[in-house]
Amino acid sequence: MTEPVYTPPEAGPGSEPPSGTARPGGTQADGSRPDGPQTDPASPPPGPSPGLRSALAGVRAEVGKSVVGQDSAVTSLLIALLCQGHVLLEGVPGVAKTLLVRSLAAALSLDTKRVQFTPDLMPGDVTGSLVYDANSARFSFREGPVFTNLMLADEINRTPPKTQASLLEAMEERQVSVDGTPRPLPDPFVVIATQNPVEYEGTYPLPEAQLDRFLLKLVLPLPERDEEVEVLARHAAGFDPRDLRGAGLEPVADADVLARARAEVSRVQVSREVLGYAVDVCRATRYSPSLSLGVSPRGATALLRTARAWAWLSGRSFVTPDDVKALAHPTLRHRIQLRAEAELEGVTAEGVLDTVLASVPVPR
Repeated sequence: MTEPVYTPPEAGPGSEPPSGTARPGGTQADGSRPDGPQTDPASPPPGPSPGLRSALAGVRAEVGKSVVGQDSAVTSLLIALLCQGHVLLEGVPGVAKTLLVRSLAAALSLDTKRVQFTPDLMPGDVTGSLVYDANSARFSFREGPVFTNLMLADEINRTPPKTQASLLEAMEERQVSVDGTPRPLPDPFVVIATQNPVEYEGTYPLPEAQLDRFLLKLVLPLPERDEEVEVLARHAAGFDPRDLRGAGLEPVADADVLARARAEVSRVQVSREVLGYAVDVCRATRYSPSLSLGVSPRGATALLRTARAWAWLSGRSFVTPDDVKALAHPTLRHRIQLRAEAELEGVTAEGVLDTVLASVPVPR
């Protein structure tokens, strides 16, 4: 199953849902709604603002000026920003992972910093540290690269667990504590970590507890032939990946647009039936004979968040089971662990999720 790709719906945000999909509902016996903002049942919930959706849709076009064939990854990164979640990018070297993050930051007018994770990287090199100032005869805090909007943690699995763990507080609490003093991080703050699916020798695989902190895991494939020809054609025409302005890439949105969009995403309604469907999908992984570790409740809440953001990007003010299905793979693939015997038999995490999605009844 491919990652979700955002296409503006022709019918607009007020259109009826496709037949066979769940509508927002799930009222209790007293008429109250347990699954979202309280609204007048006689009036439909407010739809997403076309201006905000248009601005974020324009981000894909801008990023496309420098990165070829990664529209689905851009959409998924926008979902992470709307959910204030972190992303794990996996792909072989040379598929434009770093360029993708730099281009996204430029299109959104966000600050970005890149850290190359190496075996000798120390926690203070990421979070910052106290530095003695001889002029004032006191220690002052020098901010590390984590104080940014988009932090690119390049090859995160090449640094020891102690340094990997230094990101946990930043990712979960959006702050760092040095010498007992908590220091808040900028808003928005998203960690985009990369790792290669090859060259595992000398690496430190992320533990399950840290993997669970990533909202999405995106797998960047090698480009198709036509896309690779376009990449070479751009380079032959003088494209310089270090000069994004020279490629014509301009900011089309900013942190304020993201903040207002996040507020609308938080108002997207989810019926009780769809909530139950998301829970059933996650619970089914815990009973799969091929898995030694299923999706935790944190994973279920992550699936809810991403499905809401995807529904908003699709122009709807409510979530359908199809939204849950569309985001199940990138949200859950890194939260499950295969049994050793299943791996020997050629079972994959993607295959297990396909089986789960095919076996769990869809609410109608």
